[in-house]
Amino acid sequence: MHFCVFSFNRGPFLKNCVESIEKCCPSARITVFDDDSDDRETRQVLEEIAGTHRVEQPGHSSAHRLGGLYGNMQSALELLEHESTLCFLQDDTQIVRPLLEPDFEDIEAAFQRRPELGFISPCFIRGRTLDRGAQFEAESDLNLYFRRPDQRSSGCHFSALLITKPSRLIKAGWSFKGSEPLNDEQASRLFGPMGYLHAPFAMWLPEVPAFRGKKKTLGLKLAEKKRRCGFYPFEILDESEASALRQREFSVLPRAEDFLCCTPETPPKPWAYNPLTDTGWIKLLNQMEVALRKTLKF
Repeated sequence: MHFCVFSFNRGPFLKNCVESIEKCCPSARITVFDDDSDDRETRQVLEEIAGTHRVEQPGHSSAHRLGGLYGNMQSALELLEHESTLCFLQDDTQIVRPLLEPDFEDIEAAFQRRPELGFISPCFIRGRTLDRGAQFEAESDLNLYFRRPDQRSSGCHFSALLITKPSRLIKAGWSFKGSEPLNDEQASRLFGPMGYLHAPFAMWLPEVPAFRGKKKTLGLKLAEKKRRCGFYPFEILDESEASALRQREFSVLPRAEDFLCCTPETPPKPWAYNPLTDTGWIKLLNQMEVALRKTLKF
């Protein structure tokens, strides 16, 4: 499996993500696709990574660059089209447990046995997703879950964090679109539902600040303070914890908050992945300021 990490102006997060792959899958091939970061700390981290792994900046090296996350994902697909299996991660995500040969065998078997399978999510399920009533059906023979379609159908067919077969995407005529809803709609036409691993190995870090070098609104500043946004890397599961995850009953869904802990402290649960989540009037304030900035063009 070839790991692709998509990066922009989050140096400490990027370093943590790459180091987690190195720890949990020492033989992994890693390519970082950076969206022309201009943050000094991030550029230093990129230089350090380039000493060991491949670093691409599609804005300089690809004639097919669309720009942004999904444009760089398209560049990765085209650059690595001959790889057997790709795993797409982002700088604010992390591998959380050692990957063993049976993990790769299970993934390969699922793709072979399910020709219409386009994507597998490597991530735990967010607690808030389950709290909103999302339901998942287990297919134990594939070691996968599949999400039942509902009003919040995003996530049924596609996620920006994914495992895929490049040859399968290319054969189907896949081309990454500019948003998650558009990619989910495309995936629903070209493939069956996305699989979720019974024993996931990756996750978004919780309560990550949204700021990446752009001017924050007052609402966003207040929201990040209220939610105690910061850098909360996960503790790597030890052998006994990873074994318990793999051997548990399929009826127990892999809810992130039930299996993962952060270091040096764990933020309050359920975790959020957008600073404006559950901030009430602060979210409204942010929306008003964003609208005002668009009107006044500043």
